[in-house]
Amino acid sequence: MEGGNSTSSAVPADRRLAAQFPSPSRTFWIILSVALFFAVVGISTGGILGFSPSSAQGEQDSPRNQTALVDASRSTVTYYVTSRSNRSAVVLYDSQNGYVCYRPAEQHACYLRRMEPGDRESTRATLSTSELRGEPLLQRNNQTKYYREFLGVLAGEPVDPSGLGEAVQALCEQTPIFWVRRAEGPGKQRLIYLCIDICFPSNICVSICFYYLPE
Repeated sequence: MEGGNSTSSAVPADRRLAAQFPSPSRTFWIILSVALFFAVVGISTGGILGFSPSSAQGEQDSPRNQTALVDASRSTVTYYVTSRSNRSAVVLYDSQNGYVCYRPAEQHACYLRRMEPGDRESTRATLSTSELRGEPLLQRNNQTKYYREFLGVLAGEPVDPSGLGEAVQALCEQTPIFWVRRAEGPGKQRLIYLCIDICFPSNICVSICFYYLPE
């Protein structure tokens, strides 16, 4: 009896604890690591999603860069714009011939529509501002209004450029031209494939979005 007791007391305390509480298995550590990984990813993603909407406020539909070229002799205003999506385009307002022409840099095509009274008024105001005051054509501030406009591309053959005037011909040289018209929106059946952001001296910024009309 005494010999047995002496043998038990000789066993180190750490070995006796290990026998009572065996170490976790390898599977346990793998499960714990995976759980911690997803917890970290979830927290990071939640922070990103929570931050994105607030950081984008007030910036939607505003061009990243825009310049305007005024030609009073031809009564034209040409806007060179780069949208926030880094898509560049040229937009021509030709009040002499009564056309608005869009040429996206990423596409081998021009899109043409006839001027409306609002287009003529805006172009006339831009020409007057440039000639008389010499002020910047664009002054974005807290009062700037943003909205979206939809243009449907009409199916059919390209337009003959011979009767469109010198300004449109120069912009769309060796490029097919297609008619577009204003529309309420593409609807759920059709997709928007291109948007051009442009701002006017009247402190109005428009995101002009194109889609194909059915034949």
